[in-house]
Amino acid sequence: MIEKRTLQTPTSWLSFPYECLVYYGGLLLFAVMCLAWSLVAVPLRLLLPRRIGIRLGRWVIMFGFRTYLRFLELSGIVECDLGALDRLGREHSLIIAPNHPSLIDVVLIVSRLRNTACIIKANLWNQLIFGGSARLAGYICNISQAKLIVDATQEIQAGGQLLVFPEGTRTIGKAIQPFKGGFALIAKRAYAPVQVVFIEINRPFLGKGCSLLKKPEFPLVFRVRLGERFPPPDEVRSYITCLEQYCRTQVAGNDADAP
Repeated sequence: MIEKRTLQTPTSWLSFPYECLVYYGGLLLFAVMCLAWSLVAVPLRLLLPRRIGIRLGRWVIMFGFRTYLRFLELSGIVECDLGALDRLGREHSLIIAPNHPSLIDVVLIVSRLRNTACIIKANLWNQLIFGGSARLAGYICNISQAKLIVDATQEIQAGGQLLVFPEGTRTIGKAIQPFKGGFALIAKRAYAPVQVVFIEINRPFLGKGCSLLKKPEFPLVFRVRLGERFPPPDEVRSYITCLEQYCRTQVAGNDADAP
């Protein structure tokens, strides 16, 4: 359960322009950071050995995301409780499976985990602002389902962590969407456990259909908590059903506890 907070600014009449300045300025800062690193990452990918490039690429992305969130926290418009993720930092060969309420979910998770590979959409993979850094970090493009499964399995078997959203898209409202089967197939082939993660936000923010340019109501409070860890599946379909029911129950129970 996340309590609603009141933004503390010097005077209430300044709150709206202050929020606009921080929010839109933060978006610009984030875009500049991503573009600058992506441009640097392109030649580094050619010059560095692959293993070193991946480690460097993931560390820089983690540091950049953490810096961006810290900027928002210091501004007073955002509060983050992400400490639960630190328990996963040193683990290997693990699938991390969060719910997906917001566009910022990847930033929240990756800001705490330095050895996590993300699955990135093909249109982002080919964009200048993200493509170079994603390639250097060894992220996985979803242009082909078959290749995605192979690449993800190899990533996990090499000791890495894989971030995958079982719903396959952002949540519409608060209800969990039907799970896709890819994460379970990867878990079976890589013989990897699935760590369920729950992302909670005190109010709607950048969900499905929401514009990035529409300023939300502040302050925003993000909280991450760890759910159960499920062993590798023997049978994929029943595994998907089991995890989906568990996540629906947990999210519904948390909503029922909210004031």
